[in-house]
Order: sequence, then structure tokens, then C-alpha cells
Amino acid sequence: MTTHPAVPVYATPRKGARDDGWWVPGPDSFAACALSASARTVADARRFTLATLRGWRICTALTDDAALIVSELVSNALRYGVRNAVGEAGCGRVAGPVVTPAWLALTRRDDGVMCAVSDGGEDAPVIGTADPLAESGRGLSIVEQLSDAWGWTLPDSSGKTVWATLSPRP
Repeated sequence: MTTHPAVPVYATPRKGARDDGWWVPGPDSFAACALSASARTVADARRFTLATLRGWRICTALTDDAALIVSELVSNALRYGVRNAVGEAGCGRVAGPVVTPAWLALTRRDDGVMCAVSDGGEDAPVIGTADPLAESGRGLSIVEQLSDAWGWTLPDSSGKTVWATLSPRP
């Protein structure tokens, strides 16, 4: 996984969003964790995000927005991007399903942050139109509203990374 976004296929900058590009982070500006397919993965990712950004002394409003964005990106990765496959292990075939790994990475610069979730899915994310009474289907709309910009790397056989950037609001 790279520590910076690829050229976005889709990006929606908010008014006042920074236009200075991204960076290669220093050693204290990057944190990552592996994601499992367990029922508590989204909550674990949210706690990891909150703890990391608080440790970096990122402002509370941005930290809360980042935690919500991570929740949505991880939920989407688990729902649409983590695929089960029968794979090879050592010298023989695996008897059961093998879950392709997913990762969460956080990168900071000054007082802003980028959240990125990598998964093994080969489909690009799509903003859906949710029924007003539906219990799901609004995740990427939330990401779009809370972030300065968001996008993804071009999916290939190894998967994709969906990312969002945030900076403090005036």
C-alpha cells in the first residue's frame, strides 16, 4: 500500500480545500492497521483512528469527522471489497475460504489528515441513491460531505485503495 493517493479517478474538492498536493510522510505522520472480517472491525478501526489522531493532537472536530469517514470506508471495504477465494497455501490448496486482506492507513500533514482503506476488490466505488427509509446506502455521500476530497486508485487484480482528505474547517 502506498502512503499517498494515486491520481484520483474521482475527486470533489470542497471550497477552500488545499491545492498543494500530498506528501510522503515522516515517520511520526503515518499509522496503519490490518483489518479483519470480524463483526467488530468497524468499531476497532474507529477506535484506532480516534486514538491515533488524538495522539497527533488533531483537532476534535476533524478527529470525529475522520472517525466517521473511516467507519464508512471500512464498512464498504468489508461489504464490497473483501472477497473470499480458494487460494494456495504452501504446497497445496487451502480447504476453506481465504479472505483477502484489507488495511487502514492514516497520514497527517500539519493539521490535516488523509484516511485510506485498501481492499482486494476490483470494482470502483459508486455513490448510490438510497431510499429515504433504507438503513444503508449513504456511506460515500457522507464521505463526500465531510471530506475536502476523496477518490480511489484504479482497481486491478490486487485491489484498490479508497481515500479521503480532511482539513479543519473555519
